[in-house]
Amino acid sequence: MYPYSEQTKKLINQIGSGDAAYVPKAITCAIKVLDNIAADGKLPEDVREKAAFAAANLVLSDYNDD
Repeated sequence: MYPYSEQTKKLINQIGSGDAAYVPKAITCAIKVLDNIAADGKLPEDVREKAAFAAANLVLSDYNDD
């Protein structure tokens, strides 16, 4: 398993146990969140660029959230 951050691991456990909401269209959700991060002028430019890069790659991937 990828070495996720403690915060991500905590949420994986909460979603898996039913204590937190599961998002059925998770890729679309991730793209929207990454795009929001990329657009947030209060964040450092390098963080925004990384988020935009990840969002763009997801958009151009073969994902299908139908």
